[in-house]
Amino acid sequence: MRETITFVLNNRIERVSGLSGDATLLDWLRQRRRLTGSKEGCAEGDCGACTVVVARRASATGAMRWHPVNACIQFMGMLEGASVTTIEGIMPEGDDAPELHPCQQVMVDRHGSQCGFCTPGFVMSMFAAWCNGEGLDEAGIDTTLAGNLCRCTGYRPIVDAAADLKTRDIPPAFESRRRAREAALMDEIAHDETVAIGDGTRRFIAPATAEEFAREYATARDATIVAGATDVGLWVTKQNRHMPQMIWTGRVRGFGDVIRQGAHWRIGPAVTHEAALQTLAEGRPDFAEVMRRFGSLQVRSSGTMCGNIANGSPIGDLPPMLIALAADVELAGVSSNRRMPLEDFFIDYGVQDREAGEFVSALLVPVAASPHFRAYKISKRFDQDISAVMGGFNISVSDGRITDARLAFGGMAATPKRAAAAEAALVGAGLGMEAFRAAAVALEGDFTPISDMRASAGYRIQVAANLLLKYGMDLTGTPVPRLTGPGAGLSADRLREARI
Repeated sequence: MRETITFVLNNRIERVSGLSGDATLLDWLRQRRRLTGSKEGCAEGDCGACTVVVARRASATGAMRWHPVNACIQFMGMLEGASVTTIEGIMPEGDDAPELHPCQQVMVDRHGSQCGFCTPGFVMSMFAAWCNGEGLDEAGIDTTLAGNLCRCTGYRPIVDAAADLKTRDIPPAFESRRRAREAALMDEIAHDETVAIGDGTRRFIAPATAEEFAREYATARDATIVAGATDVGLWVTKQNRHMPQMIWTGRVRGFGDVIRQGAHWRIGPAVTHEAALQTLAEGRPDFAEVMRRFGSLQVRSSGTMCGNIANGSPIGDLPPMLIALAADVELAGVSSNRRMPLEDFFIDYGVQDREAGEFVSALLVPVAASPHFRAYKISKRFDQDISAVMGGFNISVSDGRITDARLAFGGMAATPKRAAAAEAALVGAGLGMEAFRAAAVALEGDFTPISDMRASAGYRIQVAANLLLKYGMDLTGTPVPRLTGPGAGLSADRLREARI
């Protein structure tokens, strides 16, 4: 086991040891390396002022991929073998290089910066998109920049700057040299050993194999599993908690794979939301839209599917959708390996069916097409906000009659939960609005929601019923309003026709 983490920082190799296991990348950059271009705004992965770019090779193809990441909640141990580029590291080098990087120059040309606090984060989000050659067209710019907040310039000049930044199939010479050196350095430091870092009181372990991961978790005292740290990171930055021992899924061989396993997609413990998005959203546009909304690109590039499920939040957006799709969860340990329907995994608030030493080792999502799947998220803010009510719906239809129904909600109970009475009202009925009106009435027997800062109990039950009506309208051809995608441009007359 190596007691040193090794990574590339601005195209130079860094070796770090003797550091607290819960030290964050942002603190290390600013305090130890005096790279102060990355700012701390929210310290919880919302504002994007701390955005840096982390490059890794795709496990399946070996191709380089550049990810925007919130440095404020990225633990140092998660950087093993990766390449980190900060705002200071993008300055072009060489006699043929421009004075500013193109991602910087467009911000100057379009007057996209005033106080400058948020500017490095915006530039780094654009830099990641520029390197990947995507996300800078009209359809993708908002998604690329959704994880960066600005309060003085306003977004129009920043969006204009991103639109001016042309992606290139062939990068300019100075960038080709930078990328070649970056790749060469990453290859130089690559190895397959387990890595740990700590200061004697707080330790971060990155096992290299599934067997070692299970053994470490079963035997380690006070161990916390870390996947993307988009939740655990806040325990440190916002709750001021100290983590005696963390065990990371991200280095384990095979944990980052999405593979076809019979009739299911098998999603490993380290598969990020962004990595799973294209596969799981195939033929399910609502799935893609909800995933895009509940986390920025920075969050989706770090946060994992299995970590989201293991978190067990009653207001999570992912569980209702996966339950509606009849997904299973796999649990593993040193001497255990079992599988269950996802809805059975959630027992009570903060309590899951997971024995000591077990961890979520995979999600299994049916491959089969889901033509009647829909998902609706209700939140105060459109992007990156916690849902007041989340609904994932899926039915099967044969000869015009509903033969099966899976209606799952988040935000309505202590756990993500199916609406059994509403489902019963649908099964056997004809595919028409009468059935969905009956299901909306039956829904009141399924839930007794609470009132809190996000919504009252009465609001939640009314909205949940309305979502079922909306689902029925969606399936039976009545126009329904949407905030994005098909239906976003409905006229006032069409909205009145939908009556929602």
